[in-house]
Amino acid sequence: MGATPLFIERGQGSRIFDVDGNSYIDYVGSWGPLLLGHRFEPVIAALREVLEIGTSFGAPTEREIELAELISKTVPSMEMIRLVNSGTEATMSALRLARGFTGRDLTIKFEGCYHGHVDSLLVKAGSGMATLGIADTAGVPKAFAETTLALPFNSIAAVEQAFAERGSQIAAVIVEPVVGNMGCVPPVPGFLEALRDLTSRHGALLIFDEVMTGFRLALGGAQQRFGIRPDLTTLGKIIGGGLPIAAYGGRAEIMRKIAPLGPVYQAGTLSGNPLAVASGLAMLGHLVAHPEIYDQLETRAAQLTEWTPPGITVNRVGSMFTFFFTAEPVTDWESAKKSDTVRFGEFFRFMLDRGIYLAPSQFEAGFVSAAHTEADIRATVDAAKAFFERGNPS
Repeated sequence: MGATPLFIERGQGSRIFDVDGNSYIDYVGSWGPLLLGHRFEPVIAALREVLEIGTSFGAPTEREIELAELISKTVPSMEMIRLVNSGTEATMSALRLARGFTGRDLTIKFEGCYHGHVDSLLVKAGSGMATLGIADTAGVPKAFAETTLALPFNSIAAVEQAFAERGSQIAAVIVEPVVGNMGCVPPVPGFLEALRDLTSRHGALLIFDEVMTGFRLALGGAQQRFGIRPDLTTLGKIIGGGLPIAAYGGRAEIMRKIAPLGPVYQAGTLSGNPLAVASGLAMLGHLVAHPEIYDQLETRAAQLTEWTPPGITVNRVGSMFTFFFTAEPVTDWESAKKSDTVRFGEFFRFMLDRGIYLAPSQFEAGFVSAAHTEADIRATVDAAKAFFERGNPS
């Protein structure tokens, strides 16, 4: 972005404060999980309480069960759940489970989708890979990469062809149901439905990577919003109110393949630690008790993206959004990478100078939180208008 990274001292509500004392309206929110804003009081109170009993035991606690039951209730496709420490660990474990359950080796992923730094999934990945222009990372053996078929997002024809040619070898299709890691890119009508149909017909599993969309696009995530029931789902740090935690889960018959019930091994000392689960219970419990928050998020995000700058494509789904610096529709990685990243960098720095912190990459989504006020939104829109009204300084 041509700017020195901010070093953050603290956050409060919709704002972050850097070590130099500057205040910014924050649309990153720790990359999505801070749906209720920084230092949401029920979360802070829960953390204070649990600090009195300990931070890690390496053994089950009652809160783990309570959190898993709450997740299963709000995301019904997750009949059984295993808590882990990060989104990367969740997707890695879900893929291992899919291979163990089906007895197959191949995975379909989509170009521009990022599923954490799992070796076999760092093929044409999004997020930092896209930002830094790294096509495929060094350090991944060729044999690992060859277990992944990377297809264009939103291309039903490409998925149909892959199953026609190698259907008996494909263990799973993993997808961000709404992509956030090449910028916000929604599925075209029928795409998710086609994935559900094709995987079912060919005996493969459908994995929804909802690390970013889970509990953000709806209480039940993208699968509730679009009415699709995947076989497995991965969730990220939103289930811990921003603390390091994640989960994977799905159909009971699949999840029973995990040790000690089955032969697929996975474990972690800090999985389901008391701090993270207490924070998650406070956050998710508040969302369950106040579902109207999602209407508020929808309204605020719509106000933010209502004005479309000239020559810019704005993608939004719920409270996720991206300003793509291209006049063409953005539906996949090929169209996303046509964006003018130099111009976006100018926009990012202009907004930062006016106290507005956007994702420091053209290829990342922004996030509206329940802490954002109408005044925050107006200030952001006014600053954006000022940038485009001043013309091209170069």
